[in-house]
Amino acid sequence: METVTISPKFQIVIPQRIRESMGLRSGEKARMLSFRNRIEVIPVRDIRSLRGYLKGIDTTFVRDGDRV
Repeated sequence: METVTISPKFQIVIPQRIRESMGLRSGEKARMLSFRNRIEVIPVRDIRSLRGYLKGIDTTFVRDGDRV
């Protein structure tokens, strides 16, 4: 867990390790969410960037008889 400082303008800097692991770039949009006394930052991603995300996933499973 990282600790950040809130500036007088209520700005924070996302630590480099987190930026790199999340693949964040300058100028990207993010949504802020207040949830159970904490703040969550959720990057807004273009749906096209998710293409191939589930490549190689096993889609074989047994369906119930009444399901298509």
